[in-house]
Amino acid sequence: MTRTYVLIGLLIAAMSASADMAEHAQRSQVDGIDLITYVTGVKDVVIIVGALPAGDAFSGAGNAAVPTLTGMMLDRGTRSLDQFAIAQQLESVGAEISFGVGMQSLEIHAKCLKKDLPLVIGIIAAELRTPALSAVEFAKAKQQLIGMLDSSLQSTEARSREAFARAVFPPGHPNRPHTLEELIAAAKVATLDDVKAFHAKYYGPAHLTLVLAGDVSNVRAADEVAKAFSGWSGGRDYLAAAGTAAERAEGARDFKVPLEDKTSVSVIIGQATGLRYKDPGALALRVGTAALGRGFTGRLMSTVRDKEGLTYDIGAGITEDTLTDGAWELSASFAPKLLDKGIESSRREVQTWWKDGVTERELSQRKQGMIGGYLVGLSTTTGVASTVLTAIQRGYDLSWLDGYTKAVDALTLSEVNGAIKTHLNPATMVLVEAGSIPAAR
Repeated sequence: MTRTYVLIGLLIAAMSASADMAEHAQRSQVDGIDLITYVTGVKDVVIIVGALPAGDAFSGAGNAAVPTLTGMMLDRGTRSLDQFAIAQQLESVGAEISFGVGMQSLEIHAKCLKKDLPLVIGIIAAELRTPALSAVEFAKAKQQLIGMLDSSLQSTEARSREAFARAVFPPGHPNRPHTLEELIAAAKVATLDDVKAFHAKYYGPAHLTLVLAGDVSNVRAADEVAKAFSGWSGGRDYLAAAGTAAERAEGARDFKVPLEDKTSVSVIIGQATGLRYKDPGALALRVGTAALGRGFTGRLMSTVRDKEGLTYDIGAGITEDTLTDGAWELSASFAPKLLDKGIESSRREVQTWWKDGVTERELSQRKQGMIGGYLVGLSTTTGVASTVLTAIQRGYDLSWLDGYTKAVDALTLSEVNGAIKTHLNPATMVLVEAGSIPAAR
């Protein structure tokens, strides 16, 4: 009962916070930076999220490990402060800053008290603009990255995702990853000069987006960003695909990644969709996919897991479609002795779903679930900031913050089932298996 009351309370708070969201947000250009502020009811706290086009895809024909190594060097000191001095300043006021590198973006995350915003914005700017890039720290970063990649070589999930992405995204597509072996080899030969050159070429205010949410005004945020980033130049736009991955799809293929002594096999069945999140039909496909494989009430969980007892982990979703066309995937984990039955059952459920579509009842439930999840996500300041950033990256203006729930609610059964049939085809889907695959297969 208590849990129910908590969930209801969160939903009510989120619905209140989400009313006329666009009116709470302000967007401006500050020294080339796309700055969005969003005032929430939280007192004295500011959450900062951001993105800069400098992810792994920008390595091009160069060293594949350099974008990640560059991101790893940002919090290891600046030209004016070493990493220990920065850590002491942040810890003394309870603030946090972190960076991450994805396929296309360098991701920025920070939080602080309102009074400490000048300090935190100043440190973020210094780390982005003038990282120390010392030889000692670079050597440490290389070893750390190689260690993480070596560990991933034995991860059934990591290996299945690598194989799937390389199967559905053709060479030259921004979503196509390098193999783990390629990244390890690249990290071993990467040089500090490589990192310096990458930083000089790709880091800059152009196409940098910063979202500040919480107890902050646009005027103050703009002033602090202008002070910290004034005079900075450069930067590149996100990469676009030369045609969609679906247009270059090679049809149904099976990929096996044998790994010894694993208790399970990670399986992915899927294909490129040819759709970006913002494209017509993409939202309808997302809602239809949720009916198949989202949560314990999805068909996959209720049948393959609960009824047939073949797995504890199965679901379906759409990935990597924020900045370019993405992929549809069913992912699951099966014990080696149940692998054949698990794949057969999964394929059967996908085929039935694709052929017959979802029902009116399923559509109604999924609409409610997706709208509820969206609203609950807005119940925290971090959730608001992340939602705003994602909407901007997907190519929407701030009005989409209010338009999402209306767009989901307006979807019809024919639109959803039409999107499933139009953009997917089980007969041409890729199958990937990673783990201790039985020898007979």
